Amino acid sequence: MKQKVVLATGNAGKVREMASVIGELGFEVLSQRALGIESAVEDGLTFVENALKKARHAAAQSGLPAIADDSGLVVRALNGAPGLYSARYAGENASDADNCAKLLLEMNAIPHAERQAKFVSVIVFLRHANDPSPIIAQGECVGEIAQLAQGENGFGYDPLFFYPPKNRTFAQLSLDEKQRISHRGQALASLKAQLEHTL
Repeated sequence: MKQKVVLATGNAGKVREMASVIGELGFEVLSQRALGIESAVEDGLTFVENALKKARHAAAQSGLPAIADDSGLVVRALNGAPGLYSARYAGENASDADNCAKLLLEMNAIPHAERQAKFVSVIVFLRHANDPSPIIAQGECVGEIAQLAQGENGFGYDPLFFYPPKNRTFAQLSLDEKQRISHRGQALASLKAQLEHTL
C-alpha cells in the first residue's frame, strides 16, 4: 500500500506540478483541501519559515507526513516585492489576474534594463508534525518582468515572467518545459534526491 502524504496547498497549479514528481517516489499525494484542512496562517519572515508553518499545520491536522511549498516572485526594482506576499499582492483574496495587473502597474515606469526578477521556491518535507529535522529543498529561476502578459499556460505570475534563454514567458512553456527549468522544478528535484536517500 502506498504511503500517503498531504500536500499543504490549496493551489491547484502547485498540486499539478508537485504531485507527479512526488508520486514517482511511491507516495499517494492528497491535497489538504481534499482533506478539508484550512490553510495555515503565513506570518513567517522568510519562505523557509512559511513553508515549515504550512507543513507542520497540515501534518498536525491530518496525522500524515506533509510537504509544503512557499514560493514567490522577487523583483529587484520593487525592493524584493511582491516576495512573501506574492499570492496576496493585490489583496487578501486577489486572483492571479489581480496580482498580475498590480505588478504591471507598479512596473509601468521601470525601463527594460531594470526589470530583473527571480522566482524562489522552498519545499519542506516533514515525517510528522513535530519532526525536528525537516528536509528542506530550494530553487531559484532568474528572468525579467515582461511589458505585458503573454501565454495561456501556468498560473500566478507566469504570463509576466519572461525567461530569456527560452525567449518566452513561463506561461508560453509546456508544463514539461517549465518543470525542467523553474524554481519549483529545481526544488522538487532536490527534494526528490534527498528523499531517495532517506526513505
